[in-house]
Amino acid sequence: MIKTYTLNPGDKPTKEQIKEVEEAKKHPIVFDEDCPELSPALIKVYKDSAKNIKHRKKA
Repeated sequence: MIKTYTLNPGDKPTKEQIKEVEEAKKHPIVFDEDCPELSPALIKVYKDSAKNIKHRKKA
């Protein structure tokens, strides 16, 4: 089951949300055709892109 929460800057997760995250950490990540595992090169591209976005927001 997928649950989505939106936390805004300054918000703190509830105890229930923290418990759910801790429980989820115990389970393996399952990749499939809709969500394939990313190659190291593609991970690097996403990380670099995220850094550029953060940098532009600060400017």
